[in-house]
Amino acid sequence: MKLRSVLTALALVLGALFAPGVGVLASAGEAHAVTKISHATATSMFRSSGITWSSSGGCSNRNVPTCTSFDQLNLATAQGAQTLRSASGCALNITGGTETGHASGTYSHWNGYKLDFSKYTCLGNYIKNTFTYIGVRGDGAPQWRSGAGNVYADEGNHWDVTFYNCGGC
Repeated sequence: MKLRSVLTALALVLGALFAPGVGVLASAGEAHAVTKISHATATSMFRSSGITWSSSGGCSNRNVPTCTSFDQLNLATAQGAQTLRSASGCALNITGGTETGHASGTYSHWNGYKLDFSKYTCLGNYIKNTFTYIGVRGDGAPQWRSGAGNVYADEGNHWDVTFYNCGGC
């Protein structure tokens, strides 16, 4: 059993290091540039794909934690949500974007890499039946990795998705 734990941990580390879009495989010191988009651009993209969004505060101010903002979202993240909607055929409702109040880090909500999605049976079944289970995150959230390298974490009441790329857009 210890070997399985070690292998799972190694797979997580290697996956994080070599995830598409992370930049580790680029030339030494070279980082991949990301394109940031506005809240208006993101909502237009989501609306065109039938993706909805909601906010417990009924607002979109990036500096208010109860808002759902897409200001400074990575273009690839918005495209990744569109790819997920198209590939899964499931309804998608975004409940968390780039607003303050989420965990920090390079691949964080604030930095435009993550979106939170409402938990729907269709979406959960799609993730669990299509992607590869990669173990639990440090906070205990079970995770699945798509073929493109994006990571889907089940945080109990929502899906926390890290988009390293657009998922094959």
